[in-house]
Amino acid sequence: MMRDDIAFADIAAEFHQRIKQMVWCNLATIDTYNRPRSRIVQPIWEAEIGWIATHRQSLKAIHVAHNSAVSLAYIGDNIRPLYIEGTVVWVDDLASKQHVWELARTSPPPLDYDLTPLYQSAANPRFGVLCLRPRRIELADMFGQTRVWRSQPSAHALP
Repeated sequence: MMRDDIAFADIAAEFHQRIKQMVWCNLATIDTYNRPRSRIVQPIWEAEIGWIATHRQSLKAIHVAHNSAVSLAYIGDNIRPLYIEGTVVWVDDLASKQHVWELARTSPPPLDYDLTPLYQSAANPRFGVLCLRPRRIELADMFGQTRVWRSQPSAHALP
């Protein structure tokens, strides 16, 4: 049974608990030939907004320039996976990059990580930040009630 008439507040605690349990997820993008491409990432979440620290000149950058739609799958628990579909945009201002840098550094374990070995500082031009705005979050449950949150169209606007 699936329920999809819920507010984010109704799923927030379980959403964040599943992320804390699984930490890493698969991120799928669409390449320049319109084929899906997957890789592993560790987003940092603030409520329903995701932040993905990544190389600014990566293959991922080429893909999201072509098509900003992404799909994430957290599958640490085969019975209760978490699926997220949304849109990403680069956030290039130093204040936002510093904010994400600090979120990664100060998040409670096991969600914390140190970006210094990769980028030295948030001001490094190679350091990029993708802002993910979900349009759909599915808390799947193979033996229970799957719950789906959908954003309001106006709430899906990217920064």
